[in-house]
Parts: sequence; structure tokens; C-alpha cells
Amino acid sequence: MLPRLLVRRSGFRWFFSGQLVSLLGSSMAPVALAFAVLNASGRPDDLGIVLAARMVPLLAFLLIGGATADRLPRRTVLVAANLGSGLTQGAVAVLLLTGNYSLPAVATLEFLNGLLAAFTTPALRGLLPELVATEELQQANSLLSSVKNGTRVFGPSISGLLVVAVGGGPAIACDALSYLVAAVCLTRLPAAPRDSSSRAARGTLRRDLREGWTVFRGTPWVWTVTTAFCVTNLVQTGTWQILGPQLTKQLSSEATWGFLLSARALGMLLMSALMYRLVLRHLLRAGQLAAVFAALPLLAIGTGLRTPWVIAAGFVGGLGLSVTLTAWDTSLQEHIPARVLSRVASYDDLLSYIAIPIGQLAVGPLAQRFGGFQVMTAAGLCYVVVVLLPLASPVVRGLPHAIAGATTPQGEQTPHDQPVEDEPEAAR
Repeated sequence: MLPRLLVRRSGFRWFFSGQLVSLLGSSMAPVALAFAVLNASGRPDDLGIVLAARMVPLLAFLLIGGATADRLPRRTVLVAANLGSGLTQGAVAVLLLTGNYSLPAVATLEFLNGLLAAFTTPALRGLLPELVATEELQQANSLLSSVKNGTRVFGPSISGLLVVAVGGGPAIACDALSYLVAAVCLTRLPAAPRDSSSRAARGTLRRDLREGWTVFRGTPWVWTVTTAFCVTNLVQTGTWQILGPQLTKQLSSEATWGFLLSARALGMLLMSALMYRLVLRHLLRAGQLAAVFAALPLLAIGTGLRTPWVIAAGFVGGLGLSVTLTAWDTSLQEHIPARVLSRVASYDDLLSYIAIPIGQLAVGPLAQRFGGFQVMTAAGLCYVVVVLLPLASPVVRGLPHAIAGATTPQGEQTPHDQPVEDEPEAAR
């Protein structure tokens, strides 16, 4: 039986379909790109340059991407960004398929791809409230989270099989095609409501960025939780990505790391499906409490637990992480005004992600100084403390979750009041 949102909301159906295709392609791309660059160049340094070339503009232009998504119709921004991403990834695929690999060319194309992603991410987070009613946001986010987590489980495996069978070029071509399909789905979206499409007063970019920062800074629960995300990314991401494979190999074998990642992804997939039905009066509070479970894999590895317990911890950690992510996206979309939502989301993303490379650079020296298992345990304990700290704020604890009976941010009727046949034809 199809979820009710997919039946009742034609706009959301197209959005969901586009995201399904786009996320599947994006989940295949990292594996395909890694092996394609390594096979074409034979130099690991090339891969590092290519990956950095994509990450730098993504971080550097996030704020501009958020301001653009608030100034212009988000559908237009997303169509343009997806078309551009399809062309850049397609060009990378052509270079690899024709045997004309060039590091400067591939790095430049990935730089452009990262630049376009900086406009895509804030626009996507701001678009959803235009497609569904306020009380449907949790369900919509849970469905999208299910798609994202499902592609994380199956996408890399499909990409690996494609790389083995036909090489990395065709797999990257599939990613390019997924962007173009997503762009077609986006063109089917209904026009944004008038007050949403006029969004930011047409001032300067600096004024728009300042207004977004003012709202971000002036909303205590937003900057409090974002600060916690920044610190958890600092202590967790590098530790997980760099020490995780090494320490699980010492505990048992290389296969344990793969099983752990799969268990974590399956936990996220299961909980994202459950969140479609779960009703919580204080969703943000529940998300912060559930975040504690995301630290369990770090603690299990750091304390040297046996393999079955490590894998079980990964599964439970995935359950908690899925609640946290759904709660956060839904809370932003429910409580931040639509006209500044993309800008606030871009400040959230930037401040959350900017700590990741610092943690990645620091974890190696720390492990050499104190030991890998000790650093992993300390990271897990720090994670638990940091995600609970925002709950000391009454605003975070008491933030209400929109339940049936609310209206959309644009003041439209809810689906309970609006006949399905009156909805405009829509899309992704």
C-alpha cells in the first residue's frame, strides 16, 4: 500500500521520484569515481585532489546558495543546478570512457559539481514545505530519509558491480543521467505560492546573508543544536572514517567494517520507515535524546567489544541517527519562516560541516599520541555529552511538533480540508 502522501500530493510524488533517481545515482558516484580515477591515473594523490576539488566549493558557496534559493523560485534553482550537475558529471564520464583522463580537467569538472551542489542542498531543504502541509513534514522527511538510506545500502554495491563489469566511466554516466531525470521531475513542480516566490526583499546579497544570519543567531534552539552538531562532527566523523576501518580490522577482520556499515545503514532505513507513523509531541527533544545511540558504535569499538556486539551497536546507532536527522529537518521546516529557510539551512550546513576536515586532520596525530582505541572511546563519550547539552535549554526541550490540524507555512488549507482533485499538477 502506497503511503498516503504519495497518493494525495502530486507535487510530492514527482519530488519523491526525482530524489529516488538522483540519490541512487549519487550513492553510486563515489565508488565509481574513486576506482575510475585510480585506474586511469594510478596515483592516490589524484583522487585526493579530485575529492577536495568538489568539497571546497561546496563549503565556500553554501551561504550564497542559501541566499539564492530564498531570492528565486526554488524549483528554478534546482532545475538549473541538476542540469548543470548532469552536464559536468557527463563530461567526466566522457573523459574516462574515451581514455582522455586529465587531472586538471576532472578536478575542474568536480569543482563545478561541488559549486552546483552548494545551490542544490539549501534549495532542497527549503522546497519541501511548499509541497506538503505543515503537519505532513515529518512523514515527508521520513519517506525521503527512507530513500536516502536505501540508496546508501544498495547504491555502492550496484556501483561496485558496474565498475567490475564495465568500469567506472559507465557508472559515472549513470549518475549524470540521474541528475537529468531529476531535473525533468522538477519541471513538473507547481509554481511557488506568491509570498514564497517573492521571498527575500530584493536587496543586495550581503543584506540577504545578514538577514539569514540574524534569524539564525536570533533563534536560540537553532544555533544551540547546530553548535552541538559542529562539535559532534569534529569528534566523530574523522574518528569514524579513519580509525573505524583500522580498529575493526585489529578487533577481528576487514569484513567487520563492511558488516558494521551495513548494519548501521539498515538501522537508519528501518527507523526512517517507522518515523512515518510515529507521532511525538516534542520531536526535537526526541531527536536529541535518540542521538545518544549514535555514539554506541564508537564506544563499542573503542572498548574492544566482540564483533557481534559491535555490529549490534552499529544497528542501534543507525536507529538513533535516523530519528535525529528527521527531527532536525522537520523542526527547521516547521518553525523557520519560508522566506529565510534556505539561508538558515545553509548556515546550519556550513557550521555543521566545517569542523569535519579539522577532525579528519587531527585524528591521526591524536591516535599516535594516545592510542586509537582510547581516542575512539573519548570521541564516543564526548559525543554523548555534546548531544545532550542542548536539552539544558527549555526552548529545545519544549519546542512543539506540528500535529494534525496545523496549516501550511504559506497559509494554504491542509490536505484534510483540501480535496485531492483541487491540487495542481506538480513534481519533484
